[in-house]
Amino acid sequence: MALSKWNIAVMALCTGLIVANIYYSQPLLVLMSQEFGVTDSNAGQVTFFTQVGYALGLLFCVPLGDMLEKKKQIIGMTLASSVALVASAMSTNITMLKVTGLMIGFTSVVPQLILPLAATLSSDNNRGKVIGMVMSGLLVGILLSRTLSGIIGHNFGWRGMFWIAAAISGLLALVMTVSFPQSAPTFKGSYSDLMKSLITLVKEQPILREASAINACTFAMFGLFWTTVVFLLSEAPFFFQSDKIGLMGLAAAAGALGAPLVGRVADKKNPRIAVGYGIVFLFAGYLLFFLFKTDIIGIIVGIIAIDLGLQAIHVSNQTRVYALIPSARNRLNTVFMTTSFIGTSLGSGIGLWVWSVGKWTGVCVAGTALITTALIIYLLTLPKLAVSKA
Repeated sequence: MALSKWNIAVMALCTGLIVANIYYSQPLLVLMSQEFGVTDSNAGQVTFFTQVGYALGLLFCVPLGDMLEKKKQIIGMTLASSVALVASAMSTNITMLKVTGLMIGFTSVVPQLILPLAATLSSDNNRGKVIGMVMSGLLVGILLSRTLSGIIGHNFGWRGMFWIAAAISGLLALVMTVSFPQSAPTFKGSYSDLMKSLITLVKEQPILREASAINACTFAMFGLFWTTVVFLLSEAPFFFQSDKIGLMGLAAAAGALGAPLVGRVADKKNPRIAVGYGIVFLFAGYLLFFLFKTDIIGIIVGIIAIDLGLQAIHVSNQTRVYALIPSARNRLNTVFMTTSFIGTSLGSGIGLWVWSVGKWTGVCVAGTALITTALIIYLLTLPKLAVSKA
């Protein structure tokens, strides 16, 4: 069946609200460290483990979207994420919070099941637009999750946010049951065959390798920034509490509105061009972070710049990847997004380390190095892939 505007809107809403689960903890790290009497870096590992869980869920659960009926899998995973959020709200020490963070990440891969479903049910001439619209929901969810959790954490404590998130996920499972279309499986082999086919895809698809590598670098930059900016804004000269730190997500959400526009460009032109523009925006954002580290306006403008850049890179790369083999979109998405979120996890870990040794200057240097790596990959693969319309 073709997707209606209502279907697309509901998919975008569900995608945004579920992906938010893995980012709620970031503005709450200081509150967690205070309650459990641990260092900021120790509490920051909650974010790291959540991202690791997400990467594992991408690797082991998302490929099943080619093998199982997608709607049932999506609903089942959403209910599981609700259970994980309840467990996190009931954590009694920082170790339990890290373990439940891993569970939240693992079960919150639902957006990466919804996106291939949306791509499969879209026509060739509007697939980029549909992906961009659903991605808007995802990115708004990522960015506004910090605003919401910061406000909830300030007024009701960090546990309150996880209880609310658990209720939201439960309600979304009901919405999905009523509104999501069904989609027949496309893979007939065993789970073992399914997982082995991932290796084949990596070997045979150069565009998949290039897009995944660039995304890994840029997602690492993104994870590094959002893990450490909490610490920057909680110190002099800002001394922001969790509610004000969360408001930084509003600035980033402005960039998320650009996803449908990027998708339209991807439908009409070679989407690889938008990847190059995105890298330029990322460099501009980190230059602003370095020059205006004590100026909140400069930081806000920098946040908008890196979000616009990440949007251009991610939506364009995802459009290219989905166009490769229609019957293998979940597996292609598995390789693409697992690599991307391994990057996010590593970026969070790198961020904690560079903050401990170099504070904000170290963060800016590390982030710029990651963007430079993405640029090098982009330029090295240009002669081979620039003529591709994928």
